[in-house]
Amino acid sequence: MPAADPGALTRHLRHLTETIGVRLAGSAGERAAGDYVAQGLAAAGAQVKQETFPVQCRDVRAQQLQVWHDGAWHDCGCSLFANAPGTEGAWVEAPLAFFDAATGYQRPDLAAELQGRVVLHLGCHIESRENYRRLIAARPAGVLMVDVRYPGASPLADAIFPAYAQAAGVVTALNVAYLDAWRWRERGATRARFRVVGGPRPAESANIVADLPGSEPDAGVLYLGGHHDTQADSVGADDNGSATAGLIELARVLAPRPRRRTIRLISFGAEEQLSVGSGAYVRRHREELARAGKFLFNFDSFGSLLGWNTLSGSGPRELDLLLPAYFARHGAYCRRERGVLPYADHFPFNAAGVPALTLMRLNCAAGRFFHHRPDDDLSRIDVKVMAASLNAVADLMSDLAAAETLPFPAEIPMDERAAVAFCWDDLFGGW
Repeated sequence: MPAADPGALTRHLRHLTETIGVRLAGSAGERAAGDYVAQGLAAAGAQVKQETFPVQCRDVRAQQLQVWHDGAWHDCGCSLFANAPGTEGAWVEAPLAFFDAATGYQRPDLAAELQGRVVLHLGCHIESRENYRRLIAARPAGVLMVDVRYPGASPLADAIFPAYAQAAGVVTALNVAYLDAWRWRERGATRARFRVVGGPRPAESANIVADLPGSEPDAGVLYLGGHHDTQADSVGADDNGSATAGLIELARVLAPRPRRRTIRLISFGAEEQLSVGSGAYVRRHREELARAGKFLFNFDSFGSLLGWNTLSGSGPRELDLLLPAYFARHGAYCRRERGVLPYADHFPFNAAGVPALTLMRLNCAAGRFFHHRPDDDLSRIDVKVMAASLNAVADLMSDLAAAETLPFPAEIPMDERAAVAFCWDDLFGGW
């Protein structure tokens, strides 16, 4: 049987990161990546189609941030959040308000402290729709988001959740480096000003859907997933060139193996705006998923040179017992983190009732230290590590595709269903 080829993975990764480069949702780079995946999957013998959906493409031509301390304005790095508006090139200046998200939302009156101010928001995700609504209702002049997971010197890139922006509105929001925020507090910064040329514009993204048909159409569908877009200014070798290259290799490895069930490989667009492509897929195919969907294995940032494999998502305990032997067979051990995780492309499948897991390779307690940074390049990747995990999953999916009956129930654990439904409604806007 064929196995994942580290040389082929390197070739795909070089094309994605060096020939194409940054692959923002809705951009020419993302379209080029989608076309490359489609060609690779078709060459492996899969039946390929593209399913498009609308997105807001982050189209920034210039961005500047200055902070006032020690009697002068100081230039600072920044990155406009996807789905947040620019300023049409005009400067916006206001007093600076320091706001810790972990406890700040306990305050009964946000407007008294935040209205008309540039809010230094210590915490890059607002993981409650009500908190986000209150922040926007306080009418800040702008928001500077600090990613507390990675206390470094570089501003990272991220996105305002589309469902939040649609429900409550949005103001200019810039990501800033943690150590810059620390220095501003240390130096007694009192004001900030910023300007952004460009911002979100309507565009299209696409999911690349490729079938390796099974011999028994009524036996159900198994899914393999990953996303091909990146964050701003990042060539995304690990996030998520690793999965994009991996899906192409998995199609080649799995194509000649016998199967009763169809294996469907999906390269999702616009994951970096909160799994917009995966959400679009499950909304479009909800009835089919309820009828035929058995299991999704998703890959996201699983190639880190140093680190450990982690499986997250919602699935039956019988599946958890099955997985370790497949990874151990290839020397690719992994740990399982149970509980609902809504921040990867497996989650919309969980919301549709399908067991679904995401494989990531973490390298620090917060995730990966080069998360959403420009230096997520080929130097961060170990293709042999990738190949080992891919071969483990290929064996797993091949056995599941050929089995007379699946060795686990195709359902979400009862004790996780309420949390899945809540996150789907709150973060994604529900059905």
